[in-house]
Amino acid sequence: MATLQEMIAQKAALEKQIEEATSHGRNEAIAQVKSLMVEHGLKASDFGGKAGSAPKSGGKAKTGNKVAAKYRNATTGETWSGRGLQPRWLKAAMASGKKIEDFAV
Repeated sequence: MATLQEMIAQKAALEKQIEEATSHGRNEAIAQVKSLMVEHGLKASDFGGKAGSAPKSGGKAKTGNKVAAKYRNATTGETWSGRGLQPRWLKAAMASGKKIEDFAV
């Protein structure tokens, strides 16, 4: 039976072989893709999106646009879009008897 040190050395050698095989396969794939791009006169921009990014699957892409405010605190100027949890200032005002319509923009 192998000692612990021998098994650790074997593990390190196997991990190095795995890394080399992965790198070699990746390099071959890149070379093949580049060859096909040259053969067909393609550029990275022909594929849409940014170079090096994988295509996203399904659904609508998020644009990160902000949502317009629907409610505003007149005293502080704080706003809330009506999405997500109600802010503390609105909860406190409603607890004191005001209606949410009082804060509509």
